[in-house]
Amino acid sequence: MTTQEVANKLIAACKQGHFMAAIDELYSPDIVSMEASAPPGQSREAKGFAAVRAKSEWWGEHHDVHSMVVEGPLVAGAQFAVTFKPESKRFQMEEVAVYQVKDGKIIYEQFFYAT
Repeated sequence: MTTQEVANKLIAACKQGHFMAAIDELYSPDIVSMEASAPPGQSREAKGFAAVRAKSEWWGEHHDVHSMVVEGPLVAGAQFAVTFKPESKRFQMEEVAVYQVKDGKIIYEQFFYAT
């Protein structure tokens, strides 16, 4: 898959709330994920498919997403960016995620957000 195709599939999955399915299909076994911050005593970085999937499962289990808007992708070479905007007054957060693709799989993701 091209970077554009990977980006389009990720956005389609996210818009439907299928985050874990997107990870299973689109992420490399060697994925590296970098968060904007981390809970006390934990690393911002997760390395490897199992670690990234576990981090994502933890996030899903500890947060309720009531609604969101997904914008993008903005593709530039082997990288693309996506903006996520939850639309609830309970907890508002805007996040930009930057992804890098190699051999048709996401190999790196980094999140930037403000609350």
